[in-house]
Formats: sequence, C-alpha cells, structure tokens
Amino acid sequence: MQSWLFLAIAIVNEVIATSALKLSDGFTRPVPTIIVVVGYILAFYFLSLTLRCIPVGVAYAIWSGLGMVLVSVISLVLYGQKLDFAAILGMEFIIAGVIIMNLSTKSLSH
Repeated sequence: MQSWLFLAIAIVNEVIATSALKLSDGFTRPVPTIIVVVGYILAFYFLSLTLRCIPVGVAYAIWSGLGMVLVSVISLVLYGQKLDFAAILGMEFIIAGVIIMNLSTKSLSH
C-alpha cells in the first residue's frame, strides 16, 4: 500500500512541476523555476521508491496517464487552455486503461 502512496506523491509533484514550467517563462523567473526543479526531484525520488514493489511498466503507465489528465485539467483551469472532443475522449480512454490495469493485471501484488 505504501508504494501506491509513493506513486501518488510522485504524480502530484510531477504535475506541480510541469504546471510551473509555463510560469517559469523559460526558466527566467526564479520562484517558478525552483518549483519546477524541486518538483521533478521529488517526483523522481518517490517514483524510485514506488518501483521497489510496483513493476516499472505499470507504474509509468499510471504516472504518465494520470499526470497527463491532471496537467490538462490544471491547464484548462489556470491557463484557459481548451481541450477538443478528441483530446477529452483520448483522456477517457487513458483513465479507463489505468482502471483496467489496476483491476485486472496479474503484474501487481494487491
């Protein structure tokens, strides 16, 4: 169960760091740049802890899928970036894939 918590912490830090990239304005603004660097360091540290128990392919699929969806939602809310129907549909497929993987794969130890 601890590995799933580590994965969640990794995803949250990666989403924060990625969202701050826009605010860093090409690393010319110090505070957002620090958020990016610290966020990615924490994200990869917690991902490395996750990989002690969760297979890398499964962890990375969840990390990238949920991260992409969360960054898209944050971009919509904070930056007003719109998503078209195809983008929303694609994200729904990714969420469905993550759920299917979690519920049915034999690669995980539940």
